[in-house]
Amino acid sequence: MDDRSSQCRRLWVQFLAVVLGLILLAPPAPAHDIPDQILLHGFVKPEGDRLHFLVRVPLIMLLSMNLPKRGPGYLDLAQIEGALRASAAAAAREIALFEDGAPLTPVRSRARISLPSDRSFMTYTEALAHIGGPRLPETTDVFWNQGFFDAHLEYPFRSERSDFSLDMRLAPGLSGRLKLILRFLPPGGTTRAYEVHGGFGYLALDPRWHQAAWAFVRSGFWHILDGIDHLLFLFCLVIPFRRQRWALLKVVSSFTVAHSITLVASAYDLVPGGEWFPPLVEALIAGSIVYMALENIVAANLGRRWLIAGGFGLVHGFGFSFALRQNLQFAGDHLLLSLLSFNVGVELGQVLVLLCVVPVLGVLFQYVVDERLGTVILSALGAHTSWHWMTERAEAFWKVEWPAFNPVVGVAGARWVLGGLLLAGAAWIIRVRRASKGAVRPSSGEQDVAYPTELSRNAPSSPM
Repeated sequence: MDDRSSQCRRLWVQFLAVVLGLILLAPPAPAHDIPDQILLHGFVKPEGDRLHFLVRVPLIMLLSMNLPKRGPGYLDLAQIEGALRASAAAAAREIALFEDGAPLTPVRSRARISLPSDRSFMTYTEALAHIGGPRLPETTDVFWNQGFFDAHLEYPFRSERSDFSLDMRLAPGLSGRLKLILRFLPPGGTTRAYEVHGGFGYLALDPRWHQAAWAFVRSGFWHILDGIDHLLFLFCLVIPFRRQRWALLKVVSSFTVAHSITLVASAYDLVPGGEWFPPLVEALIAGSIVYMALENIVAANLGRRWLIAGGFGLVHGFGFSFALRQNLQFAGDHLLLSLLSFNVGVELGQVLVLLCVVPVLGVLFQYVVDERLGTVILSALGAHTSWHWMTERAEAFWKVEWPAFNPVVGVAGARWVLGGLLLAGAAWIIRVRRASKGAVRPSSGEQDVAYPTELSRNAPSSPM
């Protein structure tokens, strides 16, 4: 009996162990999956003494509102009125509206449930009529995570000409997956269309010039600090000019002017628009770092570096434009001012980087390593890193499907070839003129830059 009972116990232990293992190893049952892309739609329109806000939210976003359900998961439309009011109040909190910086409070709201097939939010008029129209019959089967919640909120305000703004607080954790497609309809003005992500924050719906300028200065400043490839190029560009302030200023200014030209051209759609163009530009940006680093290593004539910086600046300007393109929606009527402000922000970021890098290089070359050897080491590290970037980006470029040749493509290509030839000709003329002047009166700024050796540092300076 003892043997039989012990055998039964062992079998039960083995059975429980198998069950426990299956429970632990089984993948967790998915909860309420959130789609990869969630789109909200909205309209904001000042009219009379009311600011009208129409918003459409997919029902999947109302999970926390505990909408009443019936049957296998259908919404109980007969008992949903209270939940609709609570959801409208939540929408007003999560997408807050302001007049001249002061928060607005809705005084009236209407809400309803709409079918997944409804397309009324194509225009403001259709959406307004739909929300104010007859509700769905209570017997309609709308599953809890399919369809839409539509709301119309009315806010009292002082003037149609006030500065209206929005604070997108909804779902900051879904910033990469949630987007609000918003259209602002000012009285007698141009409709503004915006695409903002979850948790975007403050948005001026019809920005004044100073609001647009400040927003793009900040955007340019943070973009250059986030762009590691641009910073590495700038680093390799200025290593040999640590003690030549005017030459450094000329090089950086040439780079800034050049990238400003292509940045403005991109904003006005004067650049190729095919899928092949961005990966080509990114590969060329990496290639510019490789070239600049190798030139530092071989200690070439640095008097022409400002020309090279200008040429590569044109390429980097295209790279800046890719980051800027999405933000141009926030420029309002101030496109050119916003572009210039973005450039100012980029320039401020570059100045900050130089103010940090140049003193560090000075300390490094004075106390740690000889300047020539340190330049070679740092440039070699930059060349190694950018070489990998260049090969990866070139591989992505060759995988892109090229557009079929047509007259439009041919004209665009010819235009850019002509522009490149004109720039190259202008650079050649400038160099020839400077060379002819230097033949009469040598300019110290155009001489070969010789890296100081230990002997030259200890030698006495020649009298003037």
